[in-house]
Amino acid sequence: QVQLVESGGGLVQAGGSLRLSCAASGSTFSEYLMAWFRQPPGKEREFVAVIVWNSGSTNYADSVKGRFTISRDNANNTMYLQMNSLKPEDTAVYYCAARVGGSDYKYWGQGTQVTVSS
Repeated sequence: QVQLVESGGGLVQAGGSLRLSCAASGSTFSEYLMAWFRQPPGKEREFVAVIVWNSGSTNYADSVKGRFTISRDNANNTMYLQMNSLKPEDTAVYYCAARVGGSDYKYWGQGTQVTVSS
């Protein structure tokens, strides 16, 4: 059974940085796409970034391009989200998710809170 566990959230001032981690277990992830989503208070969950585990190809939401970087560590089955130049509107619960090929995101972590103060 695939398990995803996020860590690294917290409170940071605007302009600051945080790095989120997502530890994955229960499978070999070479065929997976791994992604970060977030849910701001009172809003729908939204896509942030995705990485193709095998190739390392990435894609980002326009709102985070140039500020966030998604990466993975194959040896440790861990995905990261480096968040720089944080803004109050980045405040959200951040989730990591995984899927295989064109399927829906089947596996989700429990979420980690990121709060950016102005």
